[in-house]
Amino acid sequence: MQTDMRREIDEIPEAAARLLANASDAIAGTGRALRRHDPRFLVTVARGSSDHAALFLRYAIALTAGRPVAALGPSLASIYGAPLKLEGGAAIAISQSGKSPDIVALAESATAGGALSIALTNTLPSPLSSACTHALDLNAGPEISVAATKSYVNSIVAGLAILAEWTGDSALTRAVAALPDHLARAVALDWSNLSEGLAGAQSLYVLGRGPALAIASEAALKFKETCGMHAEAYSSAEVLHGPVALVGPAFPVIALAARDAAEASVRAMADEIAGRGAFACVTADGAKRAAGLPYVATGHPLTDALALIVPFYGFVESWSRSRGLDPDKPVNLKKVTETR
Repeated sequence: MQTDMRREIDEIPEAAARLLANASDAIAGTGRALRRHDPRFLVTVARGSSDHAALFLRYAIALTAGRPVAALGPSLASIYGAPLKLEGGAAIAISQSGKSPDIVALAESATAGGALSIALTNTLPSPLSSACTHALDLNAGPEISVAATKSYVNSIVAGLAILAEWTGDSALTRAVAALPDHLARAVALDWSNLSEGLAGAQSLYVLGRGPALAIASEAALKFKETCGMHAEAYSSAEVLHGPVALVGPAFPVIALAARDAAEASVRAMADEIAGRGAFACVTADGAKRAAGLPYVATGHPLTDALALIVPFYGFVESWSRSRGLDPDKPVNLKKVTETR
């Protein structure tokens, strides 16, 4: 029987197309507001999968708009009550439910502190949308499975669409418009050759660099959520600073490379790790020791990175079931987490 998670993975291309069609006015309006405001810096507010989407957007904004972007801990507002001075800045708050109290509290604090605040949420109206000066409906549709998939992808699609509008980046605009078709191709990719390499492992690393590090972070979380498997995400550069000591025959590594300036270094790291006797695989051509994983080349480095998560979602759902687990019902988790 097909799981809810598998159905929702298959719906990702349709959800992305729906977002771009239904939220076009909100995307354009938010982009114009950012052009008028011309923020010197931005901050992000999120937790869990939404924070991994925020990490992707932090890289995308710095690479495209040249603005520094920092993540703020929600406890600054919800626990510590620290007043924030964000005049001249902008804030992006991301939450599927739009009602986690700590995310809402920090979004309210950012708005009160002078930031142009933007809510990306799958629930309108919601406390988060009310806390921000601009709100965008992710249009992901209902997510029944506990593990976020559609809303993660659509959070990034929305952020990239707003970024393209803000900066007037025509190449990014075209790449975002083409995403639904590329995501449909990505859904069909088969990563089942990971199964043999992961068999018997209790822990693994997922590596990436730049925007692909955000994809690696999301992948590591999904291994924990749906498979009860310990996984950690690292920069392919940072992993050499200590963590690589754990790598060996029983400690596999998945390296996620996009078609960008970091591709060669990520591929080289995967080869080096494979040379240490570990199972290593990489989403790149030309690896000498690491196994290859299929990928979709979208023609733009940012959308290339985003497309990597879709075949991974398909694999991890299948891997969860192969371990006798139900990916729709992760142990100790619930759909909406309301932290304070």
